[in-house]
Amino acid sequence: MTAHRQQDEDLRERAFGLLLPDTSDRIQPLSMRVVVDRPFGRLVRFERDDSRPRPRVLVVAPISGHRAALLYDMILALAQDHDLYLAQWADASQVALSEGRFGLDENIGYLVDFLHFLGDDLHLIGLCQSALPAVAATAICALRGSGAPRSMTLFGGKIDPRINPTRSDLLARRQSVAWLRQSSIIEVPSPDPGQGRLVYPASLQLATLLAYLTRHILTGGELFRKFMNDDGEYPSERPFPNLFFSVTDLPAEFFLETIVRVFQRFDLPLGRLAWQGETIRLDAIARTALFTVEAEEDDISGAGQTHVAQDLCVNIPKSLRQRYVQPGVGHFGLLHGAVWRSAVLPRLRRFIREQDRGRAPGVPRPPDRSNPSSIIA
Repeated sequence: MTAHRQQDEDLRERAFGLLLPDTSDRIQPLSMRVVVDRPFGRLVRFERDDSRPRPRVLVVAPISGHRAALLYDMILALAQDHDLYLAQWADASQVALSEGRFGLDENIGYLVDFLHFLGDDLHLIGLCQSALPAVAATAICALRGSGAPRSMTLFGGKIDPRINPTRSDLLARRQSVAWLRQSSIIEVPSPDPGQGRLVYPASLQLATLLAYLTRHILTGGELFRKFMNDDGEYPSERPFPNLFFSVTDLPAEFFLETIVRVFQRFDLPLGRLAWQGETIRLDAIARTALFTVEAEEDDISGAGQTHVAQDLCVNIPKSLRQRYVQPGVGHFGLLHGAVWRSAVLPRLRRFIREQDRGRAPGVPRPPDRSNPSSIIA
């Protein structure tokens, strides 16, 4: 599908064949297979020749403007000892107007469908923007009695932006939807396949990222260190700057609804986030283990904004809860670079293994669901 072609190229070009000495002696060959393909998103499986059973993991890429290739360091590491899937989102400018809208409800709905497709013998990972829909989809599946993952890990998520609000939180809180619609939304021009669709364009996101990078350069922040390769990620190349500036157009309705429902009304933490007309009940989550991970220097998701999920999911037993704050890194250090591989990854791997042991010995894993016909179109 055209909407995903560039993301395929990014993943293949930047992800495979790199050395990760902190993860393994050499990355084993991986191939990508699309198991569910829909207009605004799809489910990709990373496969390898070794067929030994491994914990099944679904990483949900955030719809934050960055392409899913930003996660290649996480993908490479997790794919070595997990049966890894990625929920990947399309560039809105490449999706035909006839395919309809894609807002926060549709974002959550896609995840609900992906979870049902993969089954409940699964470990879910939500990052930044995707943490909130990951929690919401888990609650919906738990209430329905099927599809809720065995565990859920949230990295630097925007669960409650009222807590220690960052500069971006305060900016989103102040802007009116009318002003944003007038100043930030454009119509996709010809000859793009999405001609006529309203989007929050990549060009504006690049301007925002440049301003953010400038602040880090002036203060010696995390991005300055990553752009200078100070943590010795890859001595022979510097992929992070290319990934950081690789952005896509976002659907206008998704962008505006997220501003209102997440940053201005705080619907999820206040217990009034609705999906398809029904209020999402986080108290329905009772059998899914929860791991929340924050970065000490995160200036995108403030301290406590992710950990608050521990308080909101009131019926998860204490024995199934873990939380962790990674010292010395910011938002991007949680998912990319030397600290991710040496400090965060081992804790995530251990958490997943602990929850996966709960499966009864000798019980086979569900069959590979590679037929997308069961997914709602």
